Parts: sequence; structure tokens; C-alpha cells
Amino acid sequence: MSAIDDLFARLKSENRKALMPFITAGDPDIAVTSEILQAIDQAGADLCELGIPYSDPIADGPVIQDSYQRALDNGFRLNQALDLGAQQTAALTMPLVTMVSYSIIWRVGLQKYVEQAKQAGFHGAIVPDLPVEEAAALSKLCQAADFSLVQLVTPTTSRERQLQIAESSSGFLYYVSVTGITGERTKLPTDLVDHVAWLRSQTELPICIGFGISGPETAAQLAPVADGLIVGSAVVRRIHEAGPANAPAEVAAFVQQLRQAIDQASTRS
Repeated sequence: MSAIDDLFARLKSENRKALMPFITAGDPDIAVTSEILQAIDQAGADLCELGIPYSDPIADGPVIQDSYQRALDNGFRLNQALDLGAQQTAALTMPLVTMVSYSIIWRVGLQKYVEQAKQAGFHGAIVPDLPVEEAAALSKLCQAADFSLVQLVTPTTSRERQLQIAESSSGFLYYVSVTGITGERTKLPTDLVDHVAWLRSQTELPICIGFGISGPETAAQLAPVADGLIVGSAVVRRIHEAGPANAPAEVAAFVQQLRQAIDQASTRS
């Protein structure tokens, strides 16, 4: 079992849901990213997605797109994220996964990427642009390395395709709550519960919901439905608005609010 499998098994035994903030590696810079990782770990995050900036993030809205561009403009390189993982993972209680384009993995080499990421202390990769038809080779390498490969299911994904995605995924499934791109929303689809319930009946993988979670209120709405909640744009926006000096404390306070809302909603469910 991977560290992510262990995490979800423990949370299930405690009747708790995973809180997974997303942050961009290198925005505003690697030093602040390191401080933010420590801050959200102490604030109650269960796992963190570290976004690897690239120039064409097809599923991301303007907040994360702009964050990626700032990091790239500052000279971000993949080796900085790997170095950050190597420096931080021993001190963190939460596992780290990369949110990374398949084009980056392909360029590095599938086996080399998995080896380097695992050696750096990462426990998995979320690959949003990996077609399930092309996932077999990477999935096999990840399984052999005990490295989770997380893939996305959307509201418009056919049921047959959802099953294929679940079969080639490990760690957890990333369920996209809304059609379109990432970003904060105040209303979520009315059929979301039914979609997730069907998927849950078909797979033993934990199902984590992302896209559109804007704060404690929407997190609390989804906590009874999901095994974990992924919060991206709302976190990234706060990092940018707070500025380098205040970002770690600002994000930690937000994570504490999310943690409290999720735990209260999970207790009621």
C-alpha cells in the first residue's frame, strides 16, 4: 500500500474526510512555496497537490493559469519542485502529489519521471490531460513503484469510460464537480450526488471532489458525499492577494476554516 492508500484507510476508520489544498510550485517563489507547505500541513491538510507549472493548462481557470505563468516568468523548472519535495517530505505529516501535465512526464520519460518523483518524496501524480487510452504504460510503472496515478472523471464522462479510468487509476479518483475549467463557484450541480453515488458503487477507490470549492460553505456541502475535497483556485488566489510575506499565515487560516467545516459536516453525515 502507498502512503495515500494508508491515509484514506486511516481517515475512513476515523470517519473523516481528506482536505487537499492545491498550490503552485514557485508562485510567488520556491522559498515561499516551502513555507506554505509547512503552514498548511500544520493547519490540518491531509494531502497537498503541488502544481507543476506549464504553459498550456487546459483544465485550469484564470487564477491557476496566472499562477503558473508567474512561476514560469520567475524561471521555474521541474527540478526545483523535485528538490523542494526532497527537502520537505521528511518534515511533513501529509503526503505530496504532483499535479502535472502528461506532456511533462512524456518529455522526461515515463519511468524516469516516476523514479525521480518518488525519490524526491512524492507519493503520486495527478495527470489531468492523460487520455485513458494512453494510460496503460504509466499505470503499470506507477503500480510497480507503489506510486499513485490519479486520473480525472468529469460529469460528461460516459459510464463506460469512468470504469476504464477507475481501472487504470490508483490512490484515489479525482471527480470534477462541474463542467469547464477550475475556479471558485457558489452553486454546485444538483445531480452531483447521484453521479458520485453511481461511481462509488463501481469502484473501491476513494472519490475526491475538486473544481468549484470556494470556501467552507461549499466544502461542507460536499463533505458528506466525498472521501476528500480538493481546493485549488481559492487557495491560489489567497496566496497571490496576501503577498509573499503574509501568504503562509493567510493560507493556513483558510485551511483551518475548511478543516473545521469539513469535520463538522462529516460528523453530521
